[in-house]
Amino acid sequence: MLMAYDNNWNSADQIPQRAVEQGLINEFGSLDTDLGGDSSRYSVSASWYSDAWQWNVYALKAQMDLWSNFTYFLEDPINGDQFEQVDRRWVYGGELSHHWHHQLGELAVEHVVGLQLRADDIGEVGLYNTKQRARLNTVRNDAVQQGSAALFSQTRLQLNSDWNAHLGLRYDYFNVDVESNLADNSGSASDGIVSVKAGLSYQFLPNWQLYLNAGQGFHSNDARGATATLDPVTLDDIAPVDLLVRSNGAELGLRFFDYSAFNASLALWQLQVDSELLYVGDAGNNEPSRASKRYGIELAAYYWFSNNWSIDTELAITHSRFTEQSPDEGNYIDGALPVVLSMGLIYKADSPWQVSLRLRHFGKRTLDSFNLQRSGASTVVNAGYNYQFQQWQLALELLNMLDSKDSDIDYFYASRLPGEDQAGVEDRHSHPMEPRTVRFKLRYRF
Repeated sequence: MLMAYDNNWNSADQIPQRAVEQGLINEFGSLDTDLGGDSSRYSVSASWYSDAWQWNVYALKAQMDLWSNFTYFLEDPINGDQFEQVDRRWVYGGELSHHWHHQLGELAVEHVVGLQLRADDIGEVGLYNTKQRARLNTVRNDAVQQGSAALFSQTRLQLNSDWNAHLGLRYDYFNVDVESNLADNSGSASDGIVSVKAGLSYQFLPNWQLYLNAGQGFHSNDARGATATLDPVTLDDIAPVDLLVRSNGAELGLRFFDYSAFNASLALWQLQVDSELLYVGDAGNNEPSRASKRYGIELAAYYWFSNNWSIDTELAITHSRFTEQSPDEGNYIDGALPVVLSMGLIYKADSPWQVSLRLRHFGKRTLDSFNLQRSGASTVVNAGYNYQFQQWQLALELLNMLDSKDSDIDYFYASRLPGEDQAGVEDRHSHPMEPRTVRFKLRYRF
């Protein structure tokens, strides 16, 4: 399979609420008209499988140039705070797995073992201060080599006709090498982590199943943060961050399945993370933060009215808090979503076409750790039409069909407009939802 695409876009920045209220711009305007960027990505992949073995390999080339300005004239009242982010990389990877079945007494056992490899050759990942897309100076410029390998195994056991169990074990190893324009931020780092997961399910009625899952996971931090010892702007000493960060989670669920008409599941879950990644508005990046805990309830339901009509609903309600206390911060997680709702209505004709109507709702989000600032809720309705003919696929989408004026995302931080006090003004910054839009796609599969 071969994929390629190239995009060039102009994007509205994160608009301060006061700029719209003062009539400087409308909600779709921009205080810096040079924002936007271009990107390209080309990839090739191949796969093969048999009854017992499966492998795939891939290679990808990607590049991006992105110009942003979140604080306008807060840091540089003369040239402004526009900056450019650059990324040039090749990615190579693959996976090999082997699976088999056997009987262990009266138990039916299924095993899967495998190996995953990935290498990122990043020739340039840079951050530059700019004015009208012309570079003024370099904040930091790095070349990064990052490799990862993972060994994994999973065993499923059918204990009897009602009880099933599974046990998974995984080891991940990361190694990074950073060559920075600041010698003190160059270096190497490596880390490994073992993750264990297990689950048990019980089918207590013909169409009802109760299940319990628990397991460990992780997220990786930016390779540059794992080797940096100097802040590239202030040149103050900083401590490197952990390359891999542990998470622990569990869920208890109830599932009803009637494949002819109705499927539904209800789950209670919790997730603990040793360090959150939080968005920093005045820097335009993410930084590691405190440990956190989330728990919530999720509902998913799918109903088929007939062979042609179906409806689906997914609802998630989440409680999110930092568990590590800070004397200067509250315990709310900035930007965490308390409510997410997705609904869809689909008509699939007997001929190879279908139409769909989808609704997405995000609840009000807290914008600061004390929950003093909150975003509005956002709701959008999209419609789609798809037609498949042999290797050809035609898609027509009507996005934001009801022309909602909600924001896609909101942040709260300080920025400075021309003429404002040098210290800046704390304000809500929003990216508006795109107005009603028609999008056409034509795809051919080899």
